[in-house]
Amino acid sequence: MLSPPHREFAIELARASGDFIRPWFARDDLAIETKADRTIVTAADRGAERLMREMITRRFPDHGILGEEFGPERTDAEFVWVLDPVDGTISFAAGVPLFGTLIALQQRGQPVLGIIHQPVLGELVIGDDSGTFCNGRRVRCATTATLEDALVMTTDIKAVAAGPDGAAFLSMVARARALRAWGDCYGYLMVATGRADVMGDQAMHPWDIAALIPVIRGAGGTITDWQGRDPVGATSIVAAATAELHGAVIAALNA
Repeated sequence: MLSPPHREFAIELARASGDFIRPWFARDDLAIETKADRTIVTAADRGAERLMREMITRRFPDHGILGEEFGPERTDAEFVWVLDPVDGTISFAAGVPLFGTLIALQQRGQPVLGIIHQPVLGELVIGDDSGTFCNGRRVRCATTATLEDALVMTTDIKAVAAGPDGAAFLSMVARARALRAWGDCYGYLMVATGRADVMGDQAMHPWDIAALIPVIRGAGGTITDWQGRDPVGATSIVAAATAELHGAVIAALNA
């Protein structure tokens, strides 16, 4: 288990970045830029990551950092913080609170602590090998075991349907109880807190994934890539409430 200072500091990062992000939410004058990869970025993304990097460097100068907006720094260190300051910038820029801040701490390449923080709704979910907690209360995934009973989510239905696994995905969700695009990191927060059953995305990056792994596992769920493999270093993710449900999803996606 991580030492309390690491855990407490991760919560400090979440609170501080949330305080920075919150005033930018739903602002009419929010400037939106398009990056080279055609994703969008705002002053909230850049400012929150810069703030967290400064805090990490002051508290743990020997730790590494990997962030979406400003890249890698000392990533050969034993401990590396992985940051996505605003996961779900499209929602954030549209004034929709289905976004969040992702903070992970990796030790020797393995995520050992993860946070999903929704600063507008005031939900802070933290997971490690001691369990997953939302605002201090222990949470667990649902007990749903079959696709037919499952609420399934993805961030961008159009993009997934158009991808190489699109036909299998559409066939899988046709069996599900319901499909919703309550996406980005908030969908994984919903799975971890027992409010939804499956969340899956393609075209993921390390900063999109690292925090999700301890959060889902600490809540009793199963998380892999779309082929059922190790999620560390993956480019796709499926999180499911139970092992039985996860197996059904992976089988359907790879039929």
